Amino acid sequence: QVQLVESGGGLVQPGGSRRLSCAASGFTLTYYAGSWYRRAPGKERELVASISSVGGYTNYADSVKGRFTISRDNGKNPVYLQMTPLKSEDTAVYFCNARKRTDDYWGQGTQVTVSS
Repeated sequence: QVQLVESGGGLVQPGGSRRLSCAASGFTLTYYAGSWYRRAPGKERELVASISSVGGYTNYADSVKGRFTISRDNGKNPVYLQMTPLKSEDTAVYFCNARKRTDDYWGQGTQVTVSS
């Protein structure tokens, strides 16, 4: 079965850190562009960060620039999202996406809650 599986979510205090991982099952992420999205309560889903399939080119939402880092290991599994320092407004369900031509896969999401 082809799927993406996120891990690393949980409860963290403001100013803390969290690393999310996105692993592919049934295929490899080689040559797929990887992205992280999030959906906060009452808000639309937004793109947080993306990384190209080749060359490691990255792109970030203005709200996370300088705090979040997306990375991957030579195009292989998995794709990571390092988040620090976290703010309360980062509370959301985070989704992993992998895209290549017409292939477009999504994970089920992992909850990140930033609260004291």
